[in-house]
Amino acid sequence: MEDALWQRLLRRDPADAGACTLYGPLLAASPTGDGCFVLGRIAQSLDGRIATASGASRWISGDADLEHTHRLRALFDAIVVGAGTVRADDPQLTTRRVPGPSPVRVIVDTNRRLDARYKIFTDDGPQTLLCTAADCEGPDHLGNAQVVRLPRAGEGVDPATVLTALAARGLRRVFIEGGGITVSRFLVAGMLDRLHVTVAPLLLGGGVPAFTLPQALAPADGLRFDWNIHPMAPDVLLDIPLRRLAAVAEL
Repeated sequence: MEDALWQRLLRRDPADAGACTLYGPLLAASPTGDGCFVLGRIAQSLDGRIATASGASRWISGDADLEHTHRLRALFDAIVVGAGTVRADDPQLTTRRVPGPSPVRVIVDTNRRLDARYKIFTDDGPQTLLCTAADCEGPDHLGNAQVVRLPRAGEGVDPATVLTALAARGLRRVFIEGGGITVSRFLVAGMLDRLHVTVAPLLLGGGVPAFTLPQALAPADGLRFDWNIHPMAPDVLLDIPLRRLAAVAEL
């Protein structure tokens, strides 16, 4: 955890009221009572895209938002991304921009299509876990990553089983960083305690959607939220409190 931020939040310095409002809820006890806290995260354009049609996403949001993302990493035990994010961005998923420890990196690759060419499997960074469907054959490691086999659930693995597997390893504060499909699956499954959505003043006209959700037949059928708004110049951050619908099992 980033010590300076933690100390400011404990002190409740009026000068850091914005930090307290934004980060304080992330440091509170688990609202579900199982010791786990799960945050989803998306940075999107004004027209709801997280990448162009070619997959380019660097950078939709600005420097302040990138620093915010790295700070979130420092506040969580584990960071989860999907295989598509690894293929598109070849990310390191570390806290390079802020003080604080880097989290355990968790890659969800249901059908085990990634290979060891990506930095996350070859660097000397934090521990890496590769979550795959249990019916996918292969060795117990991919590069430096340990393979975690989970039951298949439709086209993916059940988000609840991902959280349970992480909790069993003592990783109870979980940051779902992307991409859109992965965050959407955790959202639809009711497995998020909170959601951060950054909206950049940018129009792409098409590309990869931020959320992939069941289609609502009418506005009244859609998911509607309360939110708090935080300036993240030149962007705007929407902080959305949710309620995880089910506790993580077998802690």
